[in-house]
Amino acid sequence: MFRDSAYRLLNLSAITLLVAGLTAAQALTPAGPKRPAGVPEDYVITPFGYYHPTCVTHLAEGDVVRQDANAIRHADGSFESAHVCAYPHFDAKGEKAAAVSSGVKQPSIGHAWVEYSSVTTSSSYGALIAEWTVPPAPSANNGQTVYLFPGLEDYKDVVTIIQPVLGWNSDFASAWGIASWNCCVSGTVFESTPVRVNSGDTIFGEMVDTCAAGTLSCPTWDVLTEDLTSGKYSLLTNTSSQGQTFNWAFAGALEVYNIAQCADYPTNGSTSFHNLTLYTDSFAAISNPGWSVTNSSGGLTPQCSYGGAIAQQVNLTY
Repeated sequence: MFRDSAYRLLNLSAITLLVAGLTAAQALTPAGPKRPAGVPEDYVITPFGYYHPTCVTHLAEGDVVRQDANAIRHADGSFESAHVCAYPHFDAKGEKAAAVSSGVKQPSIGHAWVEYSSVTTSSSYGALIAEWTVPPAPSANNGQTVYLFPGLEDYKDVVTIIQPVLGWNSDFASAWGIASWNCCVSGTVFESTPVRVNSGDTIFGEMVDTCAAGTLSCPTWDVLTEDLTSGKYSLLTNTSSQGQTFNWAFAGALEVYNIAQCADYPTNGSTSFHNLTLYTDSFAAISNPGWSVTNSSGGLTPQCSYGGAIAQQVNLTY
């Protein structure tokens, strides 16, 4: 894969997310009793907000989301029509998501992203690679969900986002798990087969286009989320970019649901996105991407020393 050819030759930078203060069957976490008033009881939590469970499509290894046929191609060569979600979805405040329109804007799930580090380009990116360590479990469990991930979007017209995601209390109750995601054309979330991981494991995340060097808007991408400690992985191959030009890169993001106290965050206080490298669409490593930190925590409760700083690395504190 791309990782084997270029990844080991990089000049590496790092991103660090810091936390201050502070068994399970696979199934996305229900919205729960602490959900906002506008969210129906039978909805589930995803990295993109609250969705009806029929609007989350779980892909097996080898399944491919195809834009041209509006379908899922299975590993055996058969096709299945891509599901069109018949239900609205909601952001972290419980507000019904508006239709996507053109123009620069923050990620579609808004303030559920407490903070993130990002950069844009006037052309496009060809790959983004990162490693990070699975944190300890939070010391308190209030039914909260915590996501940590890098990602790619089109800042001029956000239609979908691709991400290798680490989540606590997401696919696995009161435990950490990884999955690769592509969201949310026709209101549908696509998730690769999730894998449970353990605190202390090293996670490798990679998003790389499948086109020749210099392709501005590659139609398909591979998204890999791998546990380097166990060797297990969750993979989307040739997943559709849905016509997007991925020119908005996220080195690391913190997204949360149902945080009631600072003890709901992992106890170690930090997650470092290291061995982080961003590539141009010609697959040239960018030595200084110019990452900047966005803090969206204003007005949120609780306040857990959120903030950020950039030096040799990007530190996002929460």
